[in-house]
Amino acid sequence: MAAAGGEEPDSDDGSEELVLTPLQLIRSLEQAWLNEKFAPELLESKPEIIECVVEQLDHMEANLKRAKKGDLKVSVHRMEIERIRYVLSSYLRCRLVKIEKFFPHVLEKEKSRARGEPSILSPEEFAFAKEYMANTETYLKNVALKHMPPNLQKIALLKSVPKPNLDSFVFLRVLKRQENILVEPETDEQREYTIDLEEGSQHLIRYKTIAPLVASGAVQLI
Repeated sequence: MAAAGGEEPDSDDGSEELVLTPLQLIRSLEQAWLNEKFAPELLESKPEIIECVVEQLDHMEANLKRAKKGDLKVSVHRMEIERIRYVLSSYLRCRLVKIEKFFPHVLEKEKSRARGEPSILSPEEFAFAKEYMANTETYLKNVALKHMPPNLQKIALLKSVPKPNLDSFVFLRVLKRQENILVEPETDEQREYTIDLEEGSQHLIRYKTIAPLVASGAVQLI
């Protein structure tokens, strides 16, 4: 993935690279941010988007330095840069909060990931999660576990730390029409049923029902 407006990418290797305009890039960041903010679980990592946004911010900063002093456009562009930085920082903070909250489950999911399946952690996040887990285990041993009988000096973090609540309800906006979405019953008296999601429509629905649609970009959490 690359942002348009820079140098032409070298395509001699025959590989195709998705090129986004700056507007498309920022919209991709905002979509990833809102999905991460409202999803109960940690979503797939988007390192390509983060890298391109940082490059775009550097490019915008360089343009501001070349602008004439006193130009009204400078203030407008400066506000836009700060807005983008806020969205980027909020997105990364949201991911770190989820890693700290669900760290054993996040690492277990990453460990059991099939070959070719997208990672939910960037390399930096993976290192952070492992260090956070090691520090948590060390703290528990030093503060509590070493004072307990030998048969109680082990703790299963996967069982002790709550899992993400995939049964929670989320609001969403449909970006691409979807047909025959299977909805689980709310009570024992109800049966499973299917619904169609029309483009542009908004719904309140159980997260795990539409989790694959969030991952594919067919719906946007709001």
